[in-house]
Amino acid sequence: MNVPKELLYSKDHEWVKVEGNKAYIGITDYAQSSLGDIVFVELPSEGDEFAAHDTFGVVESVKAASDLFAPVSGTVLEINTALEDNPEVLNADAYANWIIAVELKDAEELKSLLSAEAYADILE
Repeated sequence: MNVPKELLYSKDHEWVKVEGNKAYIGITDYAQSSLGDIVFVELPSEGDEFAAHDTFGVVESVKAASDLFAPVSGTVLEINTALEDNPEVLNADAYANWIIAVELKDAEELKSLLSAEAYADILE
């Protein structure tokens, strides 16, 4: 499995890329592989607020539907609207295609996320 070292990870198989006070959130390579062919992504709205571990959307594949859990608390600044018409890009490259970008509410929450090494360990 591909686990980029520069990202942080949740046990729910979401990744986080932090840029200043903004966090981009997507699903991991493991998640997209487990789901199979992704056919739909339910996205939140800009301005929605989530606490860490809240459900912020759903990814549906030909096999199953899976909730998306916010790895950190924040307010949605952007949604990746390209996923509305082309959800399959998550299968093509899960790390190049973020789902939402949030303004971090509490940067301390980042300390509870997993490093690439720790995430790779739980996949074994």
